[in-house]
Amino acid sequence: MTNTRIVGALAAALSLITLGCGEQGIDNQAQAQGKQAPKFVVDPFWPKPLPNHWILGATIGLAVDSRDHVYIIHRRDTFNERTEIGAATDPVKADCCIPAPNVLEFDPEGNLVNHWGGPGEGYDWPTSNHGITIDHKDNVWIGGNGPTDSHILKFTRDGKFLAQYGVPGSETNSHDTENFGSVAEIAFDAAANEAYVADGYRNKRVAVLDMDTGELKRYWGAYGNEPDDTNLGPFIPGGEPAQQFRNPVHCAQPSNDGLVYVCDRVNNRLQVFRTDGTFVDELFVKPMSLGDGSVWDISFSPDEGQQFMYLADGTNRKIFIIDRESLEILTNFGDGGRNPGQFFAVHNIATDSKGNLYTTETYEGKRLQKFVYQGMAPVTEMDQGTPWPADKL
Repeated sequence: MTNTRIVGALAAALSLITLGCGEQGIDNQAQAQGKQAPKFVVDPFWPKPLPNHWILGATIGLAVDSRDHVYIIHRRDTFNERTEIGAATDPVKADCCIPAPNVLEFDPEGNLVNHWGGPGEGYDWPTSNHGITIDHKDNVWIGGNGPTDSHILKFTRDGKFLAQYGVPGSETNSHDTENFGSVAEIAFDAAANEAYVADGYRNKRVAVLDMDTGELKRYWGAYGNEPDDTNLGPFIPGGEPAQQFRNPVHCAQPSNDGLVYVCDRVNNRLQVFRTDGTFVDELFVKPMSLGDGSVWDISFSPDEGQQFMYLADGTNRKIFIIDRESLEILTNFGDGGRNPGQFFAVHNIATDSKGNLYTTETYEGKRLQKFVYQGMAPVTEMDQGTPWPADKL
């Protein structure tokens, strides 16, 4: 039997009457009392300032490699020319600022140690790059969610081009075996040598590829259904759960124990599958959320069992801490704002080997942040707010 969880401000009161998508409402705040969860504080001095008057645009991808180096990708065309990049205009208007290169690499101390990206020989840079992830060989994979971005790029961690899968500008659909429909993000099952593609902004599927050849091996839609690209119309809170994903399918992350977690962003749900596409479970997060939805990205704790899952909610500006086995939300941190530890459209989340969390922000957020793992702590409240260091309060 499938257990459907509903989480959020009105869930307990409305689950049976309004939402119609769960067996029972869950008072998560009461349930979390007496439990423990990972604790984090923001490091307001990480990363260090960029050189050359560089600034970030919409920061749309995030990854951590085997050395705990942090990679981000941002969009160099998401600036207000008049107010943000006076040093990049013709004629030059001011001393600052200049769009940074597309891909930036930081060491664990927050130093910028490399940069690359953008158009080059032998490949087609996405018109709207989206997502950056690193496989077990430290190769870097990049998608794109522009209307002609029907492909995936693969580079070494130093930016040497390795492969392109798909042909830009293709008329694609969710049954295409060669091309993609504006990919949000790629993740990996190293043991099976497979890449899981959240495909994505035009298509409505999870696509699984051979990591070496890019060959499509299988794909599926919501609940393991055959994907259907029919326009479902806008999300309506309280309606019956959609039997297909809505755009965008924003993440598809395999775990160590043979499950795959899929971000169905606008439907406010995280769906869980086996690696063959068999539906297992789902979690509704802030189910009344409208607009861009609540389920943007996930990352797991670095222990072998991946006990905890961290979920980025760009609409409600929070990071949820979830017990991965039970799908119980234990607590959350963050709030809307521009100070350290606050968020504006938190888009991606990643974990390093020490359990620290990193986040990026898109739209007007344009930022990378680090949250330092402090060990386990009792859960005393559901909404922690800004995780500012206690000695600085």
